[in-house]
Amino acid sequence: MTHKPVIPEGHEKTYARFHFAPAAISGDFVFVSGIIGHGSDGRVPDDPVDEARAVFASMASTLAAAGTDLGAVVDMTSFHTDMTQIGSFIEAKDEVMGEPYSAWTAIGCTSLVDPRARIEVKVTARLGSG
Repeated sequence: MTHKPVIPEGHEKTYARFHFAPAAISGDFVFVSGIIGHGSDGRVPDDPVDEARAVFASMASTLAAAGTDLGAVVDMTSFHTDMTQIGSFIEAKDEVMGEPYSAWTAIGCTSLVDPRARIEVKVTARLGSG
């Protein structure tokens, strides 16, 4: 095996049903699958800042299950169905991620797997460096 799947508590059914890991550890890195900003009720918040905050909260939880945190993120790719709301994303990102800043690519797209979602984010983080 070249990697170890990371399956945070509560994601076991997703792993079994859709056959992908929320994250995977390979060497000194953890690769986090795309995360949608669902709130605690399973819904995507109406407010774009709250949606982005939900993305980062879920990201932090997934990274913690892998043994690291948001401070260890070295690369981030975000997908946006509405690029005019990039400011909302940056606001939420800056609340939880500081210097040194990671590499970041923002991509505009027409839709995401959940049609209610406007943002999906995937990251790569280094283990033991958060």
